Amino acid sequence: MTWVYAFQDAQDLGRELLGGKGYALAEMVRLGFPVPPGFTLTTGACRAYLERGAFPEGLWDEVREQVTQLEEATGKRFGGSEGLPLLVSVRSGAPVSMPGMMDTILNLGLTLEGVRALAEETGNPRFAWDSYRRLVQMYGEVVLGLAPEGFKRLLERAKVLAGAERDVDLTATDLQGLVDDYLQYIKDQGQNFPNDPWLQLEGAVRAVFDSWNNPRARTYRRLYGIPDDLGTAVNVQAMVFGNLGDDSGTGVGFTRNPATGERGLYGEYLKNAQGEDVVAGIRTPQPLERLRESDPELYREVADVAERLEAHFREMQDFEFTVERGRLYLLQTRTGKRTPAAAVRIAVEMAEEGVISREEALLRVDANALPGLLRARIDPDRASEPVAEGLPASPGAAVGHAVLDAETAESWAGRGLPVVLVRPETTPEDISGMYIARGILTARGGMTSHAAVVARGMGVPAVVGVAALSLNLEERSFRLGDRNFKEGDLISLDGATGKVFAGEVALSEGESGAYLQRLLEWAEPHRKLGARANADTPADARRARELGAEGIGLVRTEHMFFDPERMPWVRALILAETEREEREALDRLFAFQRADFMGLLEAMDGLAVTVRLLDPPLHEFLPPLVELERKEAAGELAPGEVKVLAQVRRLHEANPMLGFRGVRLLLVRPEILRMQTAALLSATRALQEQGKDPLPELMIPLVSTPEEVEQTLAVVREVFAEFDLSLPVGTMIETPRAALLAREIAPLVDFFSFGTNDLTQLTYGISRDDAGHFLPHYLDARTFAHDPTERLDEAAVGRLLEIAVREGRAANPNLKLGLCGEHGGEAHSVRLAHGLGLDYVSASPFRVLTARLAAAQAALHS
Repeated sequence: MTWVYAFQDAQDLGRELLGGKGYALAEMVRLGFPVPPGFTLTTGACRAYLERGAFPEGLWDEVREQVTQLEEATGKRFGGSEGLPLLVSVRSGAPVSMPGMMDTILNLGLTLEGVRALAEETGNPRFAWDSYRRLVQMYGEVVLGLAPEGFKRLLERAKVLAGAERDVDLTATDLQGLVDDYLQYIKDQGQNFPNDPWLQLEGAVRAVFDSWNNPRARTYRRLYGIPDDLGTAVNVQAMVFGNLGDDSGTGVGFTRNPATGERGLYGEYLKNAQGEDVVAGIRTPQPLERLRESDPELYREVADVAERLEAHFREMQDFEFTVERGRLYLLQTRTGKRTPAAAVRIAVEMAEEGVISREEALLRVDANALPGLLRARIDPDRASEPVAEGLPASPGAAVGHAVLDAETAESWAGRGLPVVLVRPETTPEDISGMYIARGILTARGGMTSHAAVVARGMGVPAVVGVAALSLNLEERSFRLGDRNFKEGDLISLDGATGKVFAGEVALSEGESGAYLQRLLEWAEPHRKLGARANADTPADARRARELGAEGIGLVRTEHMFFDPERMPWVRALILAETEREEREALDRLFAFQRADFMGLLEAMDGLAVTVRLLDPPLHEFLPPLVELERKEAAGELAPGEVKVLAQVRRLHEANPMLGFRGVRLLLVRPEILRMQTAALLSATRALQEQGKDPLPELMIPLVSTPEEVEQTLAVVREVFAEFDLSLPVGTMIETPRAALLAREIAPLVDFFSFGTNDLTQLTYGISRDDAGHFLPHYLDARTFAHDPTERLDEAAVGRLLEIAVREGRAANPNLKLGLCGEHGGEAHSVRLAHGLGLDYVSASPFRVLTARLAAAQAALHS
């Protein structure tokens, strides 16, 4: 087993073994770029180290051999005390780019004796002591695990004593004194900085291997779906120095603008500096464009490097370079991170330039990122530090006055004030406030909680599950971390990152743009899976259609009842004591529903609209039990509320998700089923008479048995007969039992629509609204590889879908199959739906873009 490869000997070994950085260095050496010599310890060495808790046998023999070759190549000696000593950098390099997540050490191999030799040989004592103080600080932080603040305090004190404004203003004598302070600080912490270069190298390699499992790296892998078992390579490279004077420097370049995607050299350069000065923001670098005037020859050289790198790798590159006494060296290159808007533009333009095919362009864009293009975003260049973070439930940015309930939201918004609704969690009672709010912030809930699902459907930015958020509703105040706020204070939130800010931050507007439209046009010939939208209002339907939705896969009729004008009539129906009272309430609700259905069908004229019958339990339309009981205890119940309290108690359920809802409610209260069916038929008939082409479908929620379907159909067909009109009727498959009985249910209906939100909850035995208490821990510990409420679980939920698809179609070859959970707008889930052979997925309007592109990507992969 070979553990270590020199850059020039590592060609064609691949990223999995060499890591991204090692692979790119080997490629650049092969292509003749000016790369300082070095070698790579493979990811296999890292995995072996992590498994055994010790370096694998033979590793250090190979390392010593490679160091000897470096000494021969450079004419320098590692740890030497005469002439120029060989110094190296030690950098991590995982197979998948994880910038900033793992550790780096520079100037390694420098000893006290070597500092003096370096000073004498270069004639620059300041450079020598600056290099040594950087090594001591980085080694102390990375290898010895000491807090950076201790070193920063000593550096600030040294600048004060010297009267220096910047680090570069410290003299050699100042820096020598600072090194003494650093070494004493390390001793005071019970540690020692090794003067032996081999101990330095061993400690650095150990630290980089260990950094694969540091908290930030684990979190990054979890967020971006990177496997834990890849390991990281370690790249040991001869140092070149950008801090030798004004003819030296360090820079970072991009072959295209990572924010906009515009073609052309983009980046920054800092004279007389080492790489971490740019990264740490110690000094302000200059745009690379300035080099065009100050050093046109260097600019042309960097621009030529950029062009050659992109031509070879056929992808936008992010490269780091150092200039040592006028000579350019490349330290690394990698595929550059970019904004979603830039990703789309780069993919499209590279295809149009003939660099890649259109199919490659489609595969290069993250489909999950597309909804973010349509919403306002926080401008990261002008944003302050966030005061808290939660789950990024609904993309987009919002700025507004914090309000603590829906009523206040409506009142303040009615006065023209932008508001952000801040709640412990949201319920259907909050719907009016949610609709009017610029953003939604909750302390509890997950990615498919009520707040998250409704916010995405509305296109309202939302951050949910903010553990640092606590509310005091009596005092009309709340706390975010260590900051106190009162109702009315301005706050800002970023639903794409989950970050929450105090005060108002600058926003930049998002739009789909011509590049996205072109990309989606290229996707259409490949896509086999249909893309519908979950929409409850004509406005949502029109927006979804503009974004390419081919119909509505889910109309949640209960959302139509939460309008303040309608809620009293829903409650009147629930509380009706006579047939006359019930009839009056049903007639009013019929009129509302008919008007709603006409608006939706007209907006989607010629496209299917799947209307789900009433699903939630009735108690959700009544005031909360705890509120009424508090008023009762205080003797504050109004006369009319006594009857309401009695009914609320009668309908109260310990676990309403598994209670009196869905088809159970419709069969026990068939008058609701009749009213909704009649309203849909009446709306359909009216539009047909206007010469339009409405295509409604009726969907039965939460079935578990074929008998439930049969009994519901019996009522529905009676209404069909009354109107002399029939519609396709299907059922949601959202209980495991329904999936397993698909063979018996399928012959009764025209379509299945998989309600994967509830199917996931019932399969896992979790509540999406309460999972926030344990899901973060589960995800950090990799108990769950992914959040199953966000990304469809293939092993179990996917297995249920596969059974239902196979057995349902076997029993009814004409059965249409769709998916209408929030998973329908998540790329991995869409690919699973494609693989199962579904006819369509349905998602929130903005996520239709994701569904369209992900469906094409799935077809290209299959």
